[in-house]
Amino acid sequence: MESLTLYILTYNCARNPVDVDRFAYHFFDALSLADNSSASTPPDFIVLSLQEIAPIAYAFLGGSFLAPYFASFTQVVQRAVSQRWDTHYVNIVTDNSGMTGLMVYGRSDVAERISSIDTARVGFGFQQMGNKGAVGARLAYATQNTPDDTVDLTFVAAHLAPTEYAIQRRNEDWRNMVERLVFDRVTSRNGETMEIGDGSERTALLHGSTRRAGDDCRGIFIPTSYLFLAGDLNYRTANASPRQEDCARFPQSEVDSANPRHFSHLLKEDQLAREMRHSRSFQGLSEAPINFPPTYKYTNAARQAAACEEWLWASTRWPSWCDRVLYLETLPGLGENARVRPLKYNALPLFPTSDHRAVALSVSVPALPVRPADATPPAIPFRIDPEWERKRNAARRKELVVGCLAYLGWTWEGNGLLLASVVGVLGAWLVLRSLFNA
Repeated sequence: MESLTLYILTYNCARNPVDVDRFAYHFFDALSLADNSSASTPPDFIVLSLQEIAPIAYAFLGGSFLAPYFASFTQVVQRAVSQRWDTHYVNIVTDNSGMTGLMVYGRSDVAERISSIDTARVGFGFQQMGNKGAVGARLAYATQNTPDDTVDLTFVAAHLAPTEYAIQRRNEDWRNMVERLVFDRVTSRNGETMEIGDGSERTALLHGSTRRAGDDCRGIFIPTSYLFLAGDLNYRTANASPRQEDCARFPQSEVDSANPRHFSHLLKEDQLAREMRHSRSFQGLSEAPINFPPTYKYTNAARQAAACEEWLWASTRWPSWCDRVLYLETLPGLGENARVRPLKYNALPLFPTSDHRAVALSVSVPALPVRPADATPPAIPFRIDPEWERKRNAARRKELVVGCLAYLGWTWEGNGLLLASVVGVLGAWLVLRSLFNA
């Protein structure tokens, strides 16, 4: 059976531009540790989940303000690929919900077989704006059998509520994701640029196909689609901030697994694993075993050190596995025939621009086409909110207002524009005053 290989990476950018050369050098570190066959073959798809991709002004305004931040990650992918293989990747999807971004790249021969793309966006930060939120893309990949036989792949990038104690808020963010992350139909033909959702431009390499008739499921759970969710989910390893004496318990490198300061002992307190085990969050999803240290929160000293024998943790936060990649293990009713096979799940080195480590999952997905008529309905934890579109549009209007105010007040360009406007208005008033007094 034909299979697809995916390389899914999540990274909290901390609102800073990425170091392209350094990130590209380590980009495929998780892939290189996978089995030899997967490491020697370029993946079919590369997926990036990006949180805090840019300052709030640029992220909320979007468009040309956000384009340089996305462009730097395209450079990362291009350089990382060129260092390993003689192949080319096409940027199929670039989308964002406020400060959370999603980028999907397909190998050039794979991109030609994408027959349709749907996208979705939702905010669940303050006033449901996108300082926290999720963005999704659903791709239909035409198999080698017939053009009508497609494999659906749903990718979601997410950023949930922070702090140790906000467990219920994170669970509510997940519920909001299921209820209000609803996909818009994209029916672009021959590579044309489409206007969808709130009117922002998205480009898609499509070849005359649209969504299959009768496919009325528009949420993140549909019976024909694999699902991958990556992001800064922000679940921690304690329910309260650490006390000063707790720092002596923080994990350290180069210790035996029997040592209390080995990270495996702290992992037992992981909130996400507990909430999933009790079906309070991310119902139906799975995660590959974690065999890497906490990904958050590293100190500035740790970020600047090229190599450090100890892990340097910020004393104000419990070291935690905030950055995760979850997936739907198999399609409903198909069992082993449609089972996703994780190849490697690992964290990348710490980069100087963020206090998070990036996390990547290399995975193999059976290219098993499922027609809607033959599909088994999935177990959906929450129903779609009938008010999802109104809420999304209202939140987007608020984002534009906040984005404009933040741009004028918190950026040098905005300060200059504001000053020029004030000077212009004052100058015009003086001219008019002199004319009327003449």
